[in-house]
Amino acid sequence: MSMAMQRVTGAEPQDMVHAPDGMAATMNTVFVPAREDAAGVPMRTMEIGTSLFFAAAGAVAIWDSARIGAGWGADGPQSGYFPFWIGVLLVLAATFNLVGVARATAPRRPVEVPMFLTWEQARTVATVFIPTTIFVAAVPFTGIYVASALLVAWFMSRLGEFSLTRAVPAGVAAALVTFVVFETWFLVALPKGPVETFLGF
Repeated sequence: MSMAMQRVTGAEPQDMVHAPDGMAATMNTVFVPAREDAAGVPMRTMEIGTSLFFAAAGAVAIWDSARIGAGWGADGPQSGYFPFWIGVLLVLAATFNLVGVARATAPRRPVEVPMFLTWEQARTVATVFIPTTIFVAAVPFTGIYVASALLVAWFMSRLGEFSLTRAVPAGVAAALVTFVVFETWFLVALPKGPVETFLGF
């Protein structure tokens, strides 16, 4: 008895398949998940943005070098001589890269441009980058030890999925060990805040 196979994509409804002799045949169902294109920042977008950034930086260097003098004086090159040509090289390199991106993505030469960063990857990076940025900004106000304790507790609770009853003591312990090592053993004074001032340090 010949067997028939129906290929089903995703969760679409399926019909019974009958063999040529009229008897119902065993149906093998293959579930193929629907392909979803990853959403995020394409590599092409990053290449264009990076090229434009360097082109703008080169243009600024050219303009400022020309303002202060980019020629060759009686005693040698002027102050803006080397920055001027560095700016020219930046603009040329950025232009060359932009032309390459345009040619690679032209309709007559279609290519599949990979993703530089998906939104899921961006969220993962943000879970580390944002707290670290807040930590750096808080150090002048809270001191490095209090900020470090909060940062360690946050990472343990958020990324390590530890309970606060374990994350908070671990953060405090890390700050205390750092304080003893730098302030007592190495005699290196790190930024302190109101808490250290209140405790007499």
